[in-house]
Amino acid sequence: MGVLQSLLDPDVRHTLRGTLERVVFHNEENGYTVLRLRVQNRAEPVTVVGSMPVPQPGIGMSVTGIWVNDERFGRQFKMESFEALLPATAEGIRLYLGSGLIKGVGKTLAGRIVDAFGEETFTVLDDDPDRLTTVKGISPRLVSDIKAAWAEHKGIRDLIMFLQPHGVSTSYAVRIFRHYGVASLAVVRENPYRLAMDIHGIGFITADTVAMKLGIAPDSPLRAEAGLLYVLKRITEEGHVFFPYEKLVRQTAGELGIEEEIIRSAVSSLALEERIVLEDLTDDQDSVFQAVYLGRFHHYECNIAHYLRRILRSPKAVHFEEPETLLRGVLNMLPLSLAEEQVEAARASLSGKVMVITGGPGTGKTTLINAVIKLFEMKKAKILLAAPTGRAAKRMAETSGREAKTIHRLLEYSPKEDGFARNEDHPLACGLLVVDEASMLDTMLLYHLLKAVPLGATLVFVGDVNQLPSVGPGNVLKDIIASGTVEVIRLTEVFRQAAASEIIVNAHRVNQGEMPELTSPERGLSDFYFIRQEDPDKVADMVVELVRDHIPRRFRLDPLDDIQVLTPMHKGAAGVSVLNQRLQAALNPRNIGIQRGERRFRLDDKVMQLRNNYDKDVFNGDMGRICYISEEEREITVRYDDRNVLYGADDLDEIIPAYAISVHKSQGSEYPAVVLPVLTQHYMLLQRNLIYTGITRGKKLVVLIGSLRALHIAVNNNKMHARYTWLHKRLSRGIV
Repeated sequence: MGVLQSLLDPDVRHTLRGTLERVVFHNEENGYTVLRLRVQNRAEPVTVVGSMPVPQPGIGMSVTGIWVNDERFGRQFKMESFEALLPATAEGIRLYLGSGLIKGVGKTLAGRIVDAFGEETFTVLDDDPDRLTTVKGISPRLVSDIKAAWAEHKGIRDLIMFLQPHGVSTSYAVRIFRHYGVASLAVVRENPYRLAMDIHGIGFITADTVAMKLGIAPDSPLRAEAGLLYVLKRITEEGHVFFPYEKLVRQTAGELGIEEEIIRSAVSSLALEERIVLEDLTDDQDSVFQAVYLGRFHHYECNIAHYLRRILRSPKAVHFEEPETLLRGVLNMLPLSLAEEQVEAARASLSGKVMVITGGPGTGKTTLINAVIKLFEMKKAKILLAAPTGRAAKRMAETSGREAKTIHRLLEYSPKEDGFARNEDHPLACGLLVVDEASMLDTMLLYHLLKAVPLGATLVFVGDVNQLPSVGPGNVLKDIIASGTVEVIRLTEVFRQAAASEIIVNAHRVNQGEMPELTSPERGLSDFYFIRQEDPDKVADMVVELVRDHIPRRFRLDPLDDIQVLTPMHKGAAGVSVLNQRLQAALNPRNIGIQRGERRFRLDDKVMQLRNNYDKDVFNGDMGRICYISEEEREITVRYDDRNVLYGADDLDEIIPAYAISVHKSQGSEYPAVVLPVLTQHYMLLQRNLIYTGITRGKKLVVLIGSLRALHIAVNNNKMHARYTWLHKRLSRGIV
């Protein structure tokens, strides 16, 4: 390998040593830094980019990383790790202290300190900072400030030096120091597993690696407890609210490679600390088993039952003196006639406290909601409308003509307080609360919502119980229906206008376990197509052609704004990752962009937010377009509807390209056109409710492409992934 080739090879690591001459850019939030490093035997300083918490001119540095060619800024050294060396000469110390490191100490005062103590300056700062009062211009109060600033600087520097060999990045070291302060290093040395429990973004695997290098035994109680919490947390991310004790013990012992008795001891310790809750539950066969909950999820589930029963028992705040007269009057005012089952549902809202309206597409859920709203309007009741996601709330507002909010905004979530302003002490003010897309509600969100519902309010949940359950833990809409404690209105009649849509007809066929009608019309255009292709690579080719060429040309739809590819899996030739790369290359082949791992973000890309970020006011599943990119600062600005959101270098893991997304991520959304690959390699996820959910996301066009056998498997598989929840039993049996 030639010298030039080795310098540019991304697999070859190099180490540079030199002096930090100048800081070009530094982001205090995430540590992203661009600096000039003066390296011996090089005429010009080297441009180094990477994460540093407090870059200070004058320090010596040993930097390890790779050489890269940036499209805009040329050849740079991408820093992966570094070791900062305090300057040893008086001049270097003067430059270091005068660089703004310590608030109140500028170049002039730094010069006086170095004149007084010379090369012993750092020893004075470390061991006897009170001697600084002998320097002209330094008051006792300033000495106190210098002490605190120097301790913080030394603490974070020592923490970084300790963590870097263990694979913990500088940006995470900054987070750790913000959480624990000057005690950070002591905390990490004593119990590195606390990192996984306390610091967002640091998982058990990273903490376990650090612990192993520190010599903590694999069968240590600390490891067993942290590993158990890690497994239980992952189980909740799979949708479970609790897990059976014996299964949890076996699974955790197997994953950690330690004896089950050690795990049993860890369960007992965590229960005493109230991190987990053990409860004996009795199933329908009167068999008793022990359930293990994360503490907060036990609290959520028990209190959902408590709050819901309390609302049901409380008198109705809005009274209807002549309900039948009012109902007839409102029915005559509506632009559409209601079916008998809709009329019964509207009538039930006049007397009931909590009700569920469920039904598939085209069954008139929206029309019924508007009728119920009108009834309460006639009594001048305060009405609130809400949905779990911004997209669902926006659609609700469009169909009702009234303001609708996300549940987080309705409950006035405060990122600063990390909590909701609305609760049982400060409830919502309303006589009617309608919650749409209720199948997306998870256990935590329903708990916080019910906590804030006034006792006299009428509460209406609206949703399609046959869709995929919530991404978060629980299956609350299904559990509420199964409990038999609230009135449930099931809309089954498909209205004539909706019945003309092949999308709606086929969605109902799938939901009933029947294959969709796959023959295309001889004349004219349909809104539902199936393209048969068994080869996954050819399916991927055809998806790109459909989105880029055929659908835009034939249906006059925009490939970026109007067409959404949905797929069951993340991996494979027709999975989310590969399809995103191929669709991005086909639809947005720009050069301007930022690389983040395997992802490349380009100007005008369609992207999706992956988790709730209350500081930015964007939520899991929100979709936007990249409207600005700063390659030098590694920042991206995303346009969401009518506002821009800035993502720094450390935030880029929160968004992904969204040309193709999973069916799960599409919940609560509708798109003009949907393209859905269905292949036998998706076997583990081929379920009826997944295909049903995917089909019902399309408004004007749905195209299924793939294997007929795979479609058969999915339609015939109604064995939904069982979730361990106990809400339906708590409601039906009256237990908390």
